Amino acid sequence: MPEAQPKRAAVVLATLIAVAGVANLNLAVANVALPSIGRAFDASQTSLNLIAVGFSLGLAASVLYLGAVGDRYGRKLLLLLGIGLSIPAALLAAFAWTEAVLIIARIFGGVAAGMAYPTTLALIAALWADGPARTAAIAKWSAIGSGVMVLGPLAAGWLLEHYWWGSVFLITVPLAVVAFVLALRLIPAHVNETTEPVDNAGGVLSILMIAGLVLAINFAPMPDGHTEALLFAVLTVVATVLFIMRQRRASNPLYDLDIAKRRIFWVAAVAGIIVFGTLMGTMYIGQQFLQNVLGYNPLAAGASVIPMSIAMVAVAGLSARMVVGLGSRLTLMAGYAFFVAGFLVMLLLWDVQTAYWAIALAYLLVGVGVGLAGTPASHSLTASVPVHRAGMASGTADLQRDLGGAVMQSILGVLLTVGYGTAISSAVANSPDSAKVTDTLETQLQKSFAGAEAAAQQYPQYSDAIVAAAKNALLQGANWAYAAGILAILVGAAITWWRYPDKAQERAMPRRIRAAG
Repeated sequence: MPEAQPKRAAVVLATLIAVAGVANLNLAVANVALPSIGRAFDASQTSLNLIAVGFSLGLAASVLYLGAVGDRYGRKLLLLLGIGLSIPAALLAAFAWTEAVLIIARIFGGVAAGMAYPTTLALIAALWADGPARTAAIAKWSAIGSGVMVLGPLAAGWLLEHYWWGSVFLITVPLAVVAFVLALRLIPAHVNETTEPVDNAGGVLSILMIAGLVLAINFAPMPDGHTEALLFAVLTVVATVLFIMRQRRASNPLYDLDIAKRRIFWVAAVAGIIVFGTLMGTMYIGQQFLQNVLGYNPLAAGASVIPMSIAMVAVAGLSARMVVGLGSRLTLMAGYAFFVAGFLVMLLLWDVQTAYWAIALAYLLVGVGVGLAGTPASHSLTASVPVHRAGMASGTADLQRDLGGAVMQSILGVLLTVGYGTAISSAVANSPDSAKVTDTLETQLQKSFAGAEAAAQQYPQYSDAIVAAAKNALLQGANWAYAAGILAILVGAAITWWRYPDKAQERAMPRRIRAAG
């Protein structure tokens, strides 16, 4: 008997992928523009971190709540609202007049994506019956979505060669218009939605919990940001405790902790956070390395990640077949292995004179890793919940990318910032001209690579030495980040190997879940 799926399934899936593509592009386009933004605003490395992570922050903080809202009030309505609001958010980012406005615009865009993005996977879970057809649909959604995210820097690089930095944020506008029209015409209005009330109090607490965590991480390395970091950390702890208490007592919890405790659910969630988060961190660090250390122009830096995108899409079908034939655990482990190999290439072979073959090899290996691991990480979530809880599964799947991206990108960004600042301080202290370096100049050098470039222009007699020191410092910070990425992947692999159900247990779980309701 054929798998249950919607009419015109291929077109409906393409529409959902296009909607997800708006979010995936927005997650990536800022990275390639960061050096240009840094020069335009004389921004600190911490401000650049917040610009890069702002979209992920808005998306991660809102997806759980908005996923539940879509389950209750209509996924199609929320999808259209999110796609529509993404257009003014993109315009505000493109024409931002200060770095603060740009950060706000990025967060606003992330919240708009939080309305649309979780709905795409929820609709796949609702429209396709559990089985190979749904697995294949999720594989295409995951791989093509990730591939679009990786191709974003290529388009952004071309725009930066011809236009101003803000043009990169306009990439998504035509895609958003097309996706809106297609979704309006093709997506069913109501499919397996719930009539239970939304846990609004839990939703607010989830926003505070996630936003507080991301902001605490980003403010921690700032010389004058320790108070803010502490306040955000306290907010995170308090919101988390209250959120757990609320979910245990609510008659219709936003996040069903009984479902979350299932091994197939929480291990897949952790795996996805590590995989997708490390991917986004890799792109964030990599773009600054390629442009600032190797001197690539924005177009060349964007084009450099093409092997990653090709690999993601190429292995999507293989990943789906491996999940069906071998189970999710072995498929995840294979993805982890390629991920570690890619990071080892970055750590051991990337330096101030790296040839492109080493860049391509690292990105290719990471792309294969994401292509293999992305499908089981997302599929396991939808398979472990009843269909009326699809919003919870899709919200968690989005958290894999967005919370993972926000947290891992923040952590790797902090390591980049601290490693860069430490190396610059060491270079100044060991310089024979250290006595001539004022506190103001040293602060400018430590601020960011753009700050060092500005200092090199101010002191042309020391220009070569300043730029060389800044490149080596950025490389040191990047290496710290790559090492942390390897550690995160190894932790994820250990958790997956020891705690994820084997193939037989995994196949039996959906039947038990359907029986339990």
